[in-house]
Amino acid sequence: MSAESEETVTETTTEEEQVAAPEESTASEEEQLNAADFPEPEAADDLPDVNPEENVELLKDVSLKARVELGRSEMYLKDIMRLAQGSVVELDKHSGDPLDIFVSGRLVARGEVLVLNDNFCVRITEILSPEDSFKLKTNS
Repeated sequence: MSAESEETVTETTTEEEQVAAPEESTASEEEQLNAADFPEPEAADDLPDVNPEENVELLKDVSLKARVELGRSEMYLKDIMRLAQGSVVELDKHSGDPLDIFVSGRLVARGEVLVLNDNFCVRITEILSPEDSFKLKTNS
């Protein structure tokens, strides 16, 4: 019995090695082809001079979503279903607290509400640094 078991194990191992060997060579050929498809990057000296102000000009007409948040409220579904015209929803901010201004979902500034020609406006009172914006985003 032990001799048959050893033969079976030996045969299985030999078959696995035979099956694995072509796959390994195929993978290395694919890697060589992929590497050959992409030339080496140019040296920094060979690149054309780019003016950062020109790059900014390209981005000036990009549309971003901006959102001003007056405050937040957590409500049960049953309370939301009871809302009707004239209902009052209490927010987590007080009158006079700064509004949060988001651009593309990221908190970037704070401001205050103004009324100008019967329209609501927001005056930006603080622009947050990227570090402050990140800290506040992770704490929310």
